[in-house]
Amino acid sequence: MRRIALLKALSLGLAGLMSFGHASAQMDDPVQWSASTRKIDDKKFEVIITAQIAKGWHLYSTKLPEGGPLPTNFSFDKPNGYKLIGGVKEVSKSKTEHDEVFNLDLSFFEGEAKFSQLIELTSAEASININIEFQACYADKCIYLEKTVNTVAKADAKPDDVAQPSQEQANEQVGAETITKVERTEVQETEEPEKESLWWFFFVSFAAGLAGLLTPCVFPMIPMTVSFFMGKQQNRTNAIVNAFVFGLSIVAIYTSLGLIVSLFNLGSDFANTLTSHWITNTIFFALFIAFAASFFGLFEIVLPGSLANKTDSKADRGGLIGSFFLALTTVIVSLSCVGPIVGALLVEAAAGLGAKPIVGMFGFSLAFSIPFTLFAIFPSWLNSLPRSGGWMNSVKIVLGFIVLAFSLKFLLTIDQGYQLNLISREGYIAIWMAIFILLGFYLLGKIKFKFDSDLQHVGVFRLFLAIASFAFVFYLLPGMFGAPLKTVSGLLPPQSSQSFNMGVSQVVINGPVDSVNTDRTLCDEPRYADFLHLPHNLKGYFDYDQALRCAREKKKPLFIDFVGHTCANCKVMEAQVWSDPRVLERLRRDYIIVALYVDDRTELPESEWVTSARDGKVKKTIGKKNADFQATRFNVNGQPYYVLLDNEENLLAEPKGFDLNVESFIQFLDKGVEEFRKRNQQ
Repeated sequence: MRRIALLKALSLGLAGLMSFGHASAQMDDPVQWSASTRKIDDKKFEVIITAQIAKGWHLYSTKLPEGGPLPTNFSFDKPNGYKLIGGVKEVSKSKTEHDEVFNLDLSFFEGEAKFSQLIELTSAEASININIEFQACYADKCIYLEKTVNTVAKADAKPDDVAQPSQEQANEQVGAETITKVERTEVQETEEPEKESLWWFFFVSFAAGLAGLLTPCVFPMIPMTVSFFMGKQQNRTNAIVNAFVFGLSIVAIYTSLGLIVSLFNLGSDFANTLTSHWITNTIFFALFIAFAASFFGLFEIVLPGSLANKTDSKADRGGLIGSFFLALTTVIVSLSCVGPIVGALLVEAAAGLGAKPIVGMFGFSLAFSIPFTLFAIFPSWLNSLPRSGGWMNSVKIVLGFIVLAFSLKFLLTIDQGYQLNLISREGYIAIWMAIFILLGFYLLGKIKFKFDSDLQHVGVFRLFLAIASFAFVFYLLPGMFGAPLKTVSGLLPPQSSQSFNMGVSQVVINGPVDSVNTDRTLCDEPRYADFLHLPHNLKGYFDYDQALRCAREKKKPLFIDFVGHTCANCKVMEAQVWSDPRVLERLRRDYIIVALYVDDRTELPESEWVTSARDGKVKKTIGKKNADFQATRFNVNGQPYYVLLDNEENLLAEPKGFDLNVESFIQFLDKGVEEFRKRNQQ
């Protein structure tokens, strides 16, 4: 459709701002179906089929041209007590737009769609079962579903009476829908971890907003802005109202930035390409290095003065409009200092997209705007604010060290995504150690930068920060010799890149030796094992078909790990959950493991290319093929994502995403084995 093409075009210009994204809108059931009947005359009834379509999704029409997506299709179980008159008709009016993917004009419904079918009763009462096959789409991602709904028609009903399905039939309908979803292995997601993740991200973003207030571009603006409200308003009440408008405008501007990132989501393929592409990551690495150099005093980053001057001149008009433009001016001026913080939040938000960019920018801007509003309401508090001075340059220098350390993340993404293997784990850790040692010495006054004032003594707060910096260095030190460093494992290269390791990871297996299946050999040599690896010396495959053949040969369930070279949460799961001896024991003993990398750029032989059923595009690389398999088969495109299948490729348990609860992961693995054994005994 035109909207998708427009989004693709606009996204290229916004790529530097948006930076990253993973597809969202992972919904369990985007279309809710119901059916009822309305009596027309003695024997004729109208069967009304209603679809309630979730916001952002659309349902295709019953009539689509050849070569397009799946049209909505209705079929009636063998009519018993009634006969059909004609076919299903569309009651609701559909929209028609040109689809760029199929190069066809396609009709679809949004919000609600109604369909009708005329029937004639041949008995006093008839139960009508309707099978629905349809395709629901969100942006450029589609899922395929089958549903069954039912209703009744009674000859003694009055004309125009509408009959709803009975409670028993409704229960049967829910059961039928559930069975259909399990058989088709549609998306099954756990909402609680996602909610917890959003709350955690909100608090991190809020803390980042507070940190941004301490930068030299922002802190001095607090008293200046408050004096604007108190000096140019009619009275204090008017000043307070305008202060609220000012604060809310800051929240609205930053949150709009998150909203743009969320709305311009172009699907998992585009997002994976953007987040792992060397051009994108090189640009961000260069930007973060430039910000760090600026913070250290090498040069000053100044946004176009004309832009700030124009908004500032409109702010001078006063009133509510003036308050908005003053907020816009504040945002523009502050970006030269808080740009790395905002950029980092958007980078992290890309891991989930959906509501995450909005939540992140809302949390950041809320913390950012609160002091301005509070000091405008209580201007006497301004006297308690510390005066601007040399300490603000120190804040800028500390931020420079942190930005410098974070910039390495983009280099790591290039190295891992393209399998260059240029950055070893201990080399990466050594650079971090050097950065935080220098930060510690700076905080103690042993290093001085260009605009620093003389440090007469070390304050208590600086001392505590220095202790924290050196403590972090000591924490990193064992990582030079192979320690897992679980707390920061998501930001480090994988342990497989460690070229110097003082010890080999050992797994202690509890229980008698004969209780453990000692036959842990694979069926054949895994494809791609020369450049793809599993953590903790686990043995497994990197090709789904090869792993499935081995699982059938060994009569074991299949453990699928949808993973990415650049997936930080995958590394965290491997370091903090997979490393548990009980988890490793079960993975080694009970499962055939296959790790499917969704961002690997290795090109496949032409004979192995696949054409996606989702978007009709040809997938030519390992990563694109695996990403399409995950999205098409399981309607999920986030990583990590763990799936347990039996030898007939049916689900053994509800798939699992990011969850650091070791006991929960063990229960997940045990449930899969238990269900596998039950099915094999039948």
